[in-house]
Amino acid sequence: MATKKAENLSFEDAMGELGHIVSEMENGALTLEQSLKQFERGIQLAQASSAKLQQAEQKVSILMGNSTDSELIPFDSTEQK
Repeated sequence: MATKKAENLSFEDAMGELGHIVSEMENGALTLEQSLKQFERGIQLAQASSAKLQQAEQKVSILMGNSTDSELIPFDSTEQK
């Protein structure tokens, strides 16, 4: 099966694949070469996911009427108004 470029995966798909890679590597059954290849893929997935999160934060900031330089306030679902 061909591996999609990390940038072309949805955030959820990238995180799922990253979780699978972590499980494989923790299992310890991979060769050194396989581990390095999976590590490289994991780095690509983590970087692509981070970029997608930053883009989402910017969109939320813009939609909320804040400038892109504004500090984002973490959402706390337990906080009551």
